[in-house]
Amino acid sequence: LESSLLTQPWASVCFGESTFLAKVCFRDTGYILLISDLNSIWYESADTEAVGQRSKELNKRLTVHVSSFLSHLCNLMRPLLAGQPGATTAFSCHRSPSGLRLHVKSELSGLPFYWDFHCCPAPLEMVFRHLVRPLIQMDLALQCQVQELISLLLQKDAEIEDYRESGATLSRDRLRTEPFREETFQQNFMAEVRNSAS
Repeated sequence: LESSLLTQPWASVCFGESTFLAKVCFRDTGYILLISDLNSIWYESADTEAVGQRSKELNKRLTVHVSSFLSHLCNLMRPLLAGQPGATTAFSCHRSPSGLRLHVKSELSGLPFYWDFHCCPAPLEMVFRHLVRPLIQMDLALQCQVQELISLLLQKDAEIEDYRESGATLSRDRLRTEPFREETFQQNFMAEVRNSAS
């Protein structure tokens, strides 16, 4: 389950006034949920036995197979992660020192359906595997991409300057550009990053 979770993208979800990042993976054998407010990261991994037991406690009037519960939960979570929660489904969360509880209220077979995700703090290795390591890898990839683009811009400027020295002129003056200045670009970029973070 956790290996499959690695391939799932993070999605922004809102519960009331609170915004989280979440990813989830459902299988016939259970599910695993990872959720973060960027200050803390919580998770829950539940197998079919745990799902069956909790479903009996929360939904005494419902008698459906565990696979149906898992399928229904998956169908409720998918629109939430896509930013379009269903109109008949309500989500709420409660944070405590011991973890985070995500409450779901919906319907199944015309009857009320309730579910609680009991999330506890994620172990450090899981945080590194799902958040820190991918972020560092993406940062390195973006740095390489920026350097390639800077190199390409400098080459283009040299090419344009060569044309000018050969006597070439622009047919449309509005296409004229200023030479690229890497230091100015980096300073402006860092200023924008600071402004967006504040």
